[in-house]
Parts: sequence; C-alpha cells; structure tokens
Amino acid sequence: MIGWRWPALVLLVPVVAVCALAQLATGSSLSPVDTAAALFGGDGHAYSVIVELRVPRVLVALCAGACLGVAGALLQCVLRNPLAAPEITGVGSGAVLGAVSASVAGGVAATAPFMAAAALVGGVVGGGVLWVLASRLGGDAMRLAVVGVVVSAVLAGLTLVLLTARPQLAGAVTRWLLGSLVGRTWEHLAPLWPVLTVVLVASVAIAGVLDVVAVDDDHALAVGLAVAPWRNVVLALAALATSAAVAAVGATAFIGLLAPHAARWLTGAAHRFLVPAAALIGAGVLALADTAAQLVTTAVGRAEAGLPAGAVTALAGAAVLIALARRSSSSITGGAE
Repeated sequence: MIGWRWPALVLLVPVVAVCALAQLATGSSLSPVDTAAALFGGDGHAYSVIVELRVPRVLVALCAGACLGVAGALLQCVLRNPLAAPEITGVGSGAVLGAVSASVAGGVAATAPFMAAAALVGGVVGGGVLWVLASRLGGDAMRLAVVGVVVSAVLAGLTLVLLTARPQLAGAVTRWLLGSLVGRTWEHLAPLWPVLTVVLVASVAIAGVLDVVAVDDDHALAVGLAVAPWRNVVLALAALATSAAVAAVGATAFIGLLAPHAARWLTGAAHRFLVPAAALIGAGVLALADTAAQLVTTAVGRAEAGLPAGAVTALAGAAVLIALARRSSSSITGGAE
C-alpha cells in the first residue's frame, strides 16, 4: 500500500520548482518576459545576468532553505518541542557573530568568502557550546531548549557589542542579522550543497532512530536505544545544517520552525517522509520569501538596498508562531476541561 505520503512528497517537487522559477523571473534589472527571452537565446548580456547572478541566488535560496527545514525537523524531534528551531541552538547566533567579527576585523577577513567561512566556524562553535552543555546536563530535552535560548542570547549580545565598536558597519551586516540573498554567487553555493547532501542523507538514514527519540527517553531505552549518543549525533547534524545556511544567507528566521510543521501536516510524523518534506518546504519558502522581498524592493524603487528575505520570513513566521501558540494553549485548556 503506497498511502498518501509518497504522493504528497512527490507533489512538493513541482511546487518547489514553481517557487524557484518565480524567484528566477523576479528582479529589478530584467522583467519575467526578458528573463524567458534570454533563457531561450535572447540578449547575451541578459543571459549573463541570469547565469551569474540570478541562478546562483536561486540555488543558494533552495539549499539554505532546505538546510533550515531539515535542522528544524531534527531539533523538534530531539528536543521534543514543537516550537524548537535553529534560532534557539546557539548555532545561528554563533554564525552571525563569526560573520560580524570578520567584518569588524576588516581587510581580507571582510571579503565574502572569509566572512562565510567565519560564519561557518562561529556556527559550529555556538553549536559546540550547546553540545558540551548537553553532555553535562545528561541530555534532558527541556534543559537543552532552555540552555539553547541562553546561549543564543549571549552570542547575540556579543554581536551587538562588536557592532558598537564599528557602528558604521551596522548597515553592511544587516543581511547577517536578518538574512538576505542579495549578492549571493556561486562561491556561496559551493560549500552549501555538499553540507545539505550529507545532512539530508544522514537524517533519512537514521529516520528510524529519530522516530524512537521523538517519543520519550523511556520508550527509547525500552527498545535498547542509547539516547544520549544519538541525541548528540542529531544535534551535530542540526548544527552543521544551520551553520551552512547562516554562513550563506544570514540568520533567516522561522523557516526552521515553519517547515517541519507544514511537513508533518502533509506527510505525517514518520521522519523518512518528514525530513525530505521539511527540506523541500524550507527551500520553497525561502525562494518565495526572496521573491516577495524583490517585488517589494522594486515597487518602492530601492533596488540598491534590497529588502532582506529574512524580513519577510520574520513577519510571516511571527503570525504562524502566534497561531501555533494559541492552538497549543487551546489544546491544553481543552484537555484540562
């Protein structure tokens, strides 16, 4: 029996493709008609703009969104918290701190490749702090969530301290604080897609373990699963995916929260379907967010600045978060009655 899960998962592929095409056709320099004409043998300059600027931007959006979707699914599983997201692991804040540190240092360190590398290192360090604390706390899910929030807050505070030292850089680092796809090139894509491939394949490979860990520790122990080591493995995968995404596009909020919920509604709780569905949904959401950001930027005539895609995801995510919180509150109230 095939069930509905495989058709639902397959259906996501053309949906994401449409989102990617919409992003590819959107921009201030070329209209959708000009874009289509250039792709089918039109103006050489327009074709160069598409290949060198728009295509890598679309691919970075898809890969980064997929990384955040997978990271969110892993974190909600291992923390057993429906509101868990990459923003509360310390990884996102650590990556932003790394990028801002490179920008403040100036010189070669402030170039795009070095800033991306610094963001990746910062994210891994931020995740490492949570990892060490998790080992000391014995892997309790609730404590992990609280510690993750604290670590993120501390790292965000350090970022603000650095910005006070070089306030003239505040505008330049906005994309790291909010998340932006402006200026994304093939260089940003190069380290991103291998990380996505490794994390996605590994997550699907351990889907059975994720299903057990998501229930509770007692259930895992009853079936002979060592919870703490596997929890560390899952946290490491989530940290790696988040670091790569933030290093490429900055701290784009709420995708890691929204994508797993949408995937769970669409394909159910089995992680062999949930994880790839969250990846596809995350990819589509970030592509749509950047499309909306570009449309707003073009409408207001501020193409040189560019609205960060993270601003769009933050606004949409805040509304969904409120709805999720209200639904959880209603469920608790209904259960009490």
